[in-house]
Amino acid sequence: MPRRRLLYLLAVVALLGQMAFAMVTTAMQQSPTIDEPVYVGAAEVYSQQHSLRYNPEHPPLGKLFIAAGLAFADAELDPAYQGNQTRLGRHLLYESGNNPFHLMLLARLPIILLTLLFGLVVLAFARDLAGPAAGLIALALYAFSPDVIAHGSLATLDVPAAGLLLVAFWTAWRARRRPGLYLPLAGLALGAALATRMSVLPAVPLLVVLAGLSMWKAQPARVVGKRLLIAAGAAIGVGVIAVAAVWLTYLAVDPRLRWTTPAGLPDPGGLRGLAVDLMPFPQAYRDGMLTQFKFENRLFNGFLLGEAYRGSPWYYMPVAILIKTPIGMLVLWAAGAITMIVVPKLRAAALYLLPVSAVLLLFTMTGARNFGTRYVIFLPMFLAIAAGTVVLIRFRFSRVITGVLVLTVAAGSLLTFPTYIPYSNIAFGGTSNTHNNLHDANVDWGQDLPRLSARLKSEYPGEQIWLVYKGAGVPNYYGIVAGDPYKVPEEQVRGLLVVSDSRVALAKGRLKSLIESSTVIDHVGHSITIYRREAGSGLPVTSR
Repeated sequence: MPRRRLLYLLAVVALLGQMAFAMVTTAMQQSPTIDEPVYVGAAEVYSQQHSLRYNPEHPPLGKLFIAAGLAFADAELDPAYQGNQTRLGRHLLYESGNNPFHLMLLARLPIILLTLLFGLVVLAFARDLAGPAAGLIALALYAFSPDVIAHGSLATLDVPAAGLLLVAFWTAWRARRRPGLYLPLAGLALGAALATRMSVLPAVPLLVVLAGLSMWKAQPARVVGKRLLIAAGAAIGVGVIAVAAVWLTYLAVDPRLRWTTPAGLPDPGGLRGLAVDLMPFPQAYRDGMLTQFKFENRLFNGFLLGEAYRGSPWYYMPVAILIKTPIGMLVLWAAGAITMIVVPKLRAAALYLLPVSAVLLLFTMTGARNFGTRYVIFLPMFLAIAAGTVVLIRFRFSRVITGVLVLTVAAGSLLTFPTYIPYSNIAFGGTSNTHNNLHDANVDWGQDLPRLSARLKSEYPGEQIWLVYKGAGVPNYYGIVAGDPYKVPEEQVRGLLVVSDSRVALAKGRLKSLIESSTVIDHVGHSITIYRREAGSGLPVTSR
């Protein structure tokens, strides 16, 4: 093997190796985040009972990946259990004699493996466009992305859906040369993405059109009419394969497709209702879409730049991206996008990366849930590839500048290890300040119960603890014995007041009063704040 090729291979292994180490370490140290028990519980029901009744608002494929890991756990689950999906997850993890640490690690490992494989797609796509150096730059940005590491180490659906969509667009691009091989793969990957999360639906028209464009490009010698007909047929074929992949996913869970429509689903009417009715997917999928519409019709609480609000301002996601993305990465994303537009030979490739990123971002900006940059986890994938193309821009010191920017991204990622969920860049105060700017999955998703337990035992043994926790974990399981400050008079809340930062962000009424009359003494994992309340805190001052 030539020396240069060996060094290149070693660089790829090193980048993916550090990413794997970061994700596995993170997965081993964190308690279940808010969504994970729901997916883990549904995945176990898929395996044991072949039932689609839990978590219909998300299609099954991502949970089947999780189930592949759980297959090694031999988990116990009462088949007669009738609780809702949130209670199901808690029952499986904490009430059935299973080891939640072991169960969660096995559930997370398939997602970690997928995340690493998607890194190879990022490498290959960028290498196709601009050569080996572009591939390494793209892979480095992907492998050091705090958001990708954070959510790639969780048993959730965001990274699998985005990664499968990336595979679909990459194979559609490759179909420009070998359509017979790559267009069916593009259809399968698109179907797999649709069978993981419905949020990728806005990308379907783009992918189908690009599939037709790739077929058009692959047959330049044919007459225009026949060429157009074949291109249209290819586009339709990709769509049919995608639909078939969705059906096969549901059939893999339950070959009989037993399904009862839940009560209380909205009738969206208009174009939305017509779109749902015309979708060639199983009834469970369409009812899941109606459940998503039900969520989108609600008003949720949000928190941005220190201000709590109700609703969903359009600018939330752009600002959150600015806070949560390394500065060097933002610069390289922008430079890469400009490069793809300016350099003539990259303009065709830009169609496979930039429009889908923009369309999905715009749809996210119109959503009702301002809960984190995990909803735009596709950006560190698609735009890393675009960023790799900056190697084609030649001016003095361009390589040095690019290298420095990549190194700043790597340094910021390494310094935040192993607390990736609350990462923010230095322009907004760094990881320790994220809780003052954002909440929920940006900072505190209930992941730090093990760290909190260790801190309380080592630094505050024997002290009275009052806990306000937001998350899916069970504090008692981790040895955290705490009182509920809502169940006693305020003047009795003395000692340590421990509050999840997502609760602090939206605090009002009694919790706000408790916090304002306490003193911050510690932080855990950049997601939980520890206060001290002295005797008499919060009581009115009287003259003597």
